[in-house]
Amino acid sequence: MSIPAIPGCCYEIISNVKSSLRKRKPHLPRVAAVSALFLLTGAAIVYSFIGLAPPPPAPQLTDTAFPVIAPTLRFGVALDTFAHRTDTIREGQTLSDILLAQGLGNQETFDAANAFNELLDVRSLRAGRIYHILDDPDTAGPDYLTYQPSIFEYVRLDLRNNEQSVRNSLPVKTEIALAAGKIESNLWNAMTGAGMSYALTDRMEDALQWSVDFYHVQPNDAFQLVYEKQLVEGEEAEPGAVKAARYSSGGEDIYAFWYCSPDSTYQGYFGLNGEPMKSTFLKAPVRFSRISSAFNLRRFHPIQKRVKPHLGTDYAAPYGTPILSVADGVIVERGRRGGNGNFVKVRHNQQYTTQYLHMQRFADGHKVGSRVRQGETIGYVGSTGLATGPHVCFRFWKDGRQIDHTKLRFPPAKNMPEHLLPEFMALRDAYLAQLNQVGTPTQDTEAQIIEGQRIQEELKKVKEAEAK
Repeated sequence: MSIPAIPGCCYEIISNVKSSLRKRKPHLPRVAAVSALFLLTGAAIVYSFIGLAPPPPAPQLTDTAFPVIAPTLRFGVALDTFAHRTDTIREGQTLSDILLAQGLGNQETFDAANAFNELLDVRSLRAGRIYHILDDPDTAGPDYLTYQPSIFEYVRLDLRNNEQSVRNSLPVKTEIALAAGKIESNLWNAMTGAGMSYALTDRMEDALQWSVDFYHVQPNDAFQLVYEKQLVEGEEAEPGAVKAARYSSGGEDIYAFWYCSPDSTYQGYFGLNGEPMKSTFLKAPVRFSRISSAFNLRRFHPIQKRVKPHLGTDYAAPYGTPILSVADGVIVERGRRGGNGNFVKVRHNQQYTTQYLHMQRFADGHKVGSRVRQGETIGYVGSTGLATGPHVCFRFWKDGRQIDHTKLRFPPAKNMPEHLLPEFMALRDAYLAQLNQVGTPTQDTEAQIIEGQRIQEELKKVKEAEAK
C-alpha cells in the first residue's frame, strides 16, 4: 500500500514543531528551584525575628516543688532533732531528784546541779512548774534539761558536761493595746471580768494612785487604758507600762499620761495640761486593800474592850502584802514595841512623819537612818502586836500632832518645764484619740483643758506673790 506524499507546507510545519520541542527544557526543575529559594529566604527572615525576641523566662520553682519544713526552734536548739519529754516539779522534789531519775550517776548529778546553780539559784525551782528533758536518739542518755523561771527567760542545763549550759532571755515583742471597763462592785472584779490581769490592775493604780481613791470606788465608775502588751513566743506575758489612763467617777474625768523627755531627765505621769500627777504623798501605804478601821477618837477597841482613840487608819490586806513608804523620807525608828508589833517610822520633812504598824517582817536593806523613796517597800503586812488579823495601821503626823490623813490635800509636785509642753501635748492628743476608741469621757475634754489652764495661771500668780 503506497503512502500518500506529504505536501511541502505540512512538512515544514511538522519540522518546526519538532525543532521547537527539542530546544525547550522541562519546567519542573525551575519551579523547584524557585520554591527552594523562597523557603530559604522565608526561613532566614523568621530566624532573624526569633533572634531579636527576648529569651523565654527561666523555669521557676514553686513552694510545692521541694517543700522545706522549718525546724521548731526553742531553748536555743532544734527540738525536732530530740526526743522531747515534759514533766512537772513535785512538792519536795529537788534538782538532784530530777537528775537521778533521768539515769545520771551521782557524780554527774552533782556536777550538773553545780552548773545549774551558777546560772540560777536552785531554790528558784518551784513545785508545779514545768521542766523539759531533751534526748538526742544518737547519743546515750539525755542531753539537756530546760527550765523557765519566768516567761521571759530559760535555763538550759547541759547533762553531757559539754559546757553548753546557758541562761538566756527570750525576745519580747511589745504592742500597744487598749482596755476598758465599768465598776459594778470593785475594781478587781471589773478588770478581771473584762479579761484583764491583776498585773494590769496594778499598773493602772500606779498611774492614778495620786488622784484616785481606789478604796472608795463607786458603781458605774469607768476606766479606759492605753498600755503595752508584751508577747513572748506568741504568748501574752505581764503587761508593760500604762501609757495613758482615764478614770471617770461622779461626773469627773481624771487623766494620767506617761511622758519622758528626750534626755530622760523629766519623766512620769502628767495630767491634761502637763501638771504632774505625782503628789507629795501616796493616798495609802498598801495596794489592793480596804480600810477596815478609820481614824476615830472614840473607837471601841476590839481586843482591849474599851473606848480608846484610834489615831490611825487600818488597811486590811493579806499576809505578806508589801507596805510602801507614802513619800520620800528617812527611817527614824524600826523595831518592835508592845501593841505596835513590828513597825517603821519615816520622817519626810520637818512637818510630816508617818508610821506603819503590825508588820509581819521588815524589808531587807533598811535600817534607822536609811533613805527611802516614795513607793518603796519597807515591810510586809502582818498581825504582830495587838491585832485581830492581817493589816497595817497607818499613822500620820503633821507638825507633831496625829491627824486623819484622808482629809488632807497635799501640794502638787513641780510642774513640767514649759519648753517640753508642745511635745507633751502632741503625745497627749494621740493618747486621747486612743482612749476615745474604747470609751467616752463624761466631761467636755476641751473645756476641761481650758479650765485646767486657768487654774494653773492662778496658781502661778499666787506663787509669784508669795515669792515677793
